[in-house]
Amino acid sequence: MIDVVDSETRSRMMAGIRGKNTRPEMLVRRFLHGHGFRYRLHVKRLPGQPDLALPKWRVAILVHGCFWHRHEGCRYSTMPTSNVERWRMKFQENVARDQRNVREMLDSGWSVIILWECGLRAVRMGRETLNWLPEQIMNAAPSSLREWPATPASTSR
Repeated sequence: MIDVVDSETRSRMMAGIRGKNTRPEMLVRRFLHGHGFRYRLHVKRLPGQPDLALPKWRVAILVHGCFWHRHEGCRYSTMPTSNVERWRMKFQENVARDQRNVREMLDSGWSVIILWECGLRAVRMGRETLNWLPEQIMNAAPSSLREWPATPASTSR
């Protein structure tokens, strides 16, 4: 499929994609703050600088975009049709880095919660809630991993 915009416009669009303070991340931050949780942002001493760290409970929260972090089976985890090999390598590197960072956090006694973009879109649209999250944080077993949603949320644009 041919791109509908010229390469200069596409480059400008891609440059505008942020890695921090994204809409899904802000949704989680507002929810947690509203429920009395205090957290640190992008803690450099933790592997991969997780989006949120709750040192009191030793819980790291990663807010993953389904496209960039390859949420398996998700409708947002599409493969671009141009420069396929370059994208395949990029995504493989992203997934390997994510797995390495999660493993290092688990090995150091931190629990990790991965929140996927598709689930957070469903929250934003009112079809899901994060009401389970506070209890998950407070009762997380040391070195435990939880991904939500466990299966990709079916969301419509």
